[in-house]
Amino acid sequence: MKEKILIIGAGGFIGGFIAAEGLRRGYDVWVGVRQGTSMRYLDDNRLHTIVFDYESPAQVTKALAEALPAEGDRWKYVIHNLGATKCTRFSDFNRINFEFLRTVIEALKRAGKEPEKFLLMSSLSALGPGDERHYTPLSSATSPNPNTRYGLSKIKAEQYLQYQSGLPYVIFRATGVYGPHEKDYLMMIKSIDSHWDFGVGFRRQMLTFIYVEDLVNAMYDALPSSAALNKSYIISEPRAYSQSEFRQIVANKLGGRFVIPVRLPMWIVYVASVFAEKIGVLRGKPSTLNRDKYKIMKQRNWTCDVSEAVNDFGFKVAYPLERGIEETVKAYQREKIEKKK
Repeated sequence: MKEKILIIGAGGFIGGFIAAEGLRRGYDVWVGVRQGTSMRYLDDNRLHTIVFDYESPAQVTKALAEALPAEGDRWKYVIHNLGATKCTRFSDFNRINFEFLRTVIEALKRAGKEPEKFLLMSSLSALGPGDERHYTPLSSATSPNPNTRYGLSKIKAEQYLQYQSGLPYVIFRATGVYGPHEKDYLMMIKSIDSHWDFGVGFRRQMLTFIYVEDLVNAMYDALPSSAALNKSYIISEPRAYSQSEFRQIVANKLGGRFVIPVRLPMWIVYVASVFAEKIGVLRGKPSTLNRDKYKIMKQRNWTCDVSEAVNDFGFKVAYPLERGIEETVKAYQREKIEKKK
């Protein structure tokens, strides 16, 4: 029989790629989504869908038990990809990124469906700012010191999984994830397509990226690895890029766009983030630019050491930034053509 895998939070940008790769690798794939979640990228009829109400622990427990009613039947692996990167109310970070994780884990235990390994999608923001003087890479030895509410909610989730869940786990602290269907980096691509590139701050900033398919392949390589057990890993392309390098790559993939670089002082970005956040609260819709995002943009050193992932489960990048941006730009241009029809 095929090994079963459950993807919690499968409806987002990354979730569709996780589900597709699971099918490609021969797993029996189950996707957990909330009522009303878009199924645009989960339309393969081989997928099994479970609808969860994460506000109700009893409903989550019942849904898990009914999905696999046979005693002893369980998912070999569970990938927890559920999370929020921006919220109207900052308390929602704790509710979605931490409390919903706890709800899922306790429900798995109550239903008798504990997996062989539980993978949590965390974030590099759980570590907080790194060395911005010598630009020492962030690594597994870096002590977490998150300076955003988002990062705090992520480290809280990590610590619950590590010290209270009782489940065998692996944690991925991913850097900025990009690829087709992703929205935040798409905004940057659209800006460069319009001949403008907006950078922030005047000190050197080194950025890291991970293409979505490289991230997903790393998940499926880490899950069966005996070495990747009860550990946290940084997942990133091994090299870092300056803003000008990123701009040049995107401009080239857009056909050699002429781009005007604009540098904004951090104080202007902070003022704009405060206003954007307040407008988002009034509208009841989270703003992409907010005070948390300001702190993330202010961070100068996103350089990463991924050697532990390389050693433990053979992590490698098939899509360095130039190739990944090429694929992302192709998807962006296809969508532009479709909208014009």
